[in-house]
Amino acid sequence: MNSKALEVWLDERWYEALSQQLENETVEEKLDNYLDELISQLPEHVREKISREIWEEEQQREQEIRASRRYSAFRIVENGGTQYFRMDRSVGMLEIAGYVRLRLRQQSGPRPLEESLRGREEIPAEEFERMLTSCMEGGGQITDAYDVDLDRLELSAVRPSLGWVSYRLKDVSTAVWHADRCGSYDWNVRKARFMEKLAGREIASAGHLSAENFSFADEITADDGRLNFYLENSFDVDRVFGTRTTKRDDWLNVYANYDMSAGQVCDVLEVDLHRVDGREEPMEYRLNAVEKAALLQKMDAYCQQQTGQSLADYSAQIMAEDMAPPAGPVM
Repeated sequence: MNSKALEVWLDERWYEALSQQLENETVEEKLDNYLDELISQLPEHVREKISREIWEEEQQREQEIRASRRYSAFRIVENGGTQYFRMDRSVGMLEIAGYVRLRLRQQSGPRPLEESLRGREEIPAEEFERMLTSCMEGGGQITDAYDVDLDRLELSAVRPSLGWVSYRLKDVSTAVWHADRCGSYDWNVRKARFMEKLAGREIASAGHLSAENFSFADEITADDGRLNFYLENSFDVDRVFGTRTTKRDDWLNVYANYDMSAGQVCDVLEVDLHRVDGREEPMEYRLNAVEKAALLQKMDAYCQQQTGQSLADYSAQIMAEDMAPPAGPVM
């Protein structure tokens, strides 16, 4: 909005005298009212045109402000309780890791972690899930998303396109210690040192599987409107599924499914636990939005590799074949 500054020069004695004379208004308010009166005397079509232009400019300015805002999403688990909140700025991994280190090092009467994050705004779980999806897509207003579990002593973060990455809190705390003692106050130098010390410390975590955890083997099979993918156990399955296969010589078969008509990854992984004594125990692992997005990308890439077609095109072909009438007479 373009504004014009109007200056009125008045001897202080006149100003004081007018101020004393006016009972319920200031001199400035009186002048504002006089300008309003002058504006009201303009032709109606002129007033409407200018008012509409000012309103449209204000709406455009508010939209630009909203579009420029950046947000970070958090889920904090502590003492069995869960809180969801957001902050209206980007919070990098080093910053949240610094808060975690302070929280872990408090010797007596530690404050809950969320109290250290000033400017937070509590949100419902559904909003947190929506923000996770937006962060996974990348390039939007949600720049960072974290899941800090102080009960399991894990910190997980969303990386656009790749999905979750998880670390033990003790490794995160140690990396912060090295960043703080790198001999520089420059934030970028400290951040690089922090990430250097975390490299190779990633862990598999229940609820935080990433693209790196998903690899497939065998053929893609179609059954009852779904494409079935066999998942290789390329991650710590016991940590993720809560099993104890390595100690008991048991093994797992894990399957991911794609709903062809809906065009999306099914909500659960099918897990078959095979006991060494021959018993089989079916299990399920429910996927969250970030895991499903990461899995969808790997499914599409594997489908291209196996069939030469995208996942969507291959699904359309399978469904068309299933709907085609028999080639010959039916007896």
